[in-house]
Amino acid sequence: MNTTLTFDLAQPDISTWRAGNTGVEGVWHFDSGISGPTVMISALVHGNELCGAWALKGLLEAGLKPQRGQLTLAFCNLAAFDRFDPASHDASRFVDEDLNRQWLTDRIDSGNTRERRRAAELRPFVERADWLLDLHSMHERAAPLLLAGMQARNLELAKQLRAPEYIVVDAGHKDGVRMRDFGRFGELAPEGADADTRSLLLECGFHGDVISRTVAYDMCARFLRAAGTLDAESLQQTLPGWLQADAPRQWVLDVTGPVVANSKHFRFTEPFQGLELIEKAGTVIGWNDAEPVTTPYDNCVLVMPSVRQARAGVTVVRFARRRPL
Repeated sequence: MNTTLTFDLAQPDISTWRAGNTGVEGVWHFDSGISGPTVMISALVHGNELCGAWALKGLLEAGLKPQRGQLTLAFCNLAAFDRFDPASHDASRFVDEDLNRQWLTDRIDSGNTRERRRAAELRPFVERADWLLDLHSMHERAAPLLLAGMQARNLELAKQLRAPEYIVVDAGHKDGVRMRDFGRFGELAPEGADADTRSLLLECGFHGDVISRTVAYDMCARFLRAAGTLDAESLQQTLPGWLQADAPRQWVLDVTGPVVANSKHFRFTEPFQGLELIEKAGTVIGWNDAEPVTTPYDNCVLVMPSVRQARAGVTVVRFARRRPL
């Protein structure tokens, strides 16, 4: 499974947009002057996820400005992006540690790694945002996934967006907190100020597939329309060709638990790509060192299986139950 995958998606040149307009490198902010939500679209939380960088570059080149509310666009882990090498794309996932596990106040305040210092720079923009779309991509070739967390409001938004086909409901990772779960985005309160927040993480497909850029474009357009940042007519004029066809149907994948590697020697029994439906409980799908890993129930779905980052404490796959949205 840990094989070399060809990169057909080129690394975008973002030099024109690198400085930002906020005093923080890579961060752009625009205010319509009209009341509305503050929307943030983030990319390059990992330096090898090119599709999001292409999408932000496209939004900036189009001269997109919000008709309502405010809009923040953030190229996040520029230090990791600068190290990108398509022949060794896993090596540019981060510099010191995964930026998308550092969204805890004590970790950010410690400032003792490159990613934690970058999180501190980004934190004011994340805290100010009402709606967050975080653009990612995957280690393996697989269908896009929209991670909605545990909040019903995010699942309702996913239904309103009508794409992609698969929506993951999960509580995050044991080894740290994601940006989309930080602060009030992670609150489960059904009412009050937090009920106005929305936060989604989109896995657009394999890092190097051109289609991942198309998926990122499409979701940016859908998200901006749903937030009221742009109306439908302005969206078509400003971002022609970005919207794609709706998903034919949508499935919810309720994550029931992870499989965490004991060491770098974790291996799967087959080259799973993700979204495989394993019919029988007790089916061996891998080996955690000498320990067999089996499916815990019938009709178990495998979510994002990969051993590319396998080491002690790292999630290598998650189990989920599937239901229609």
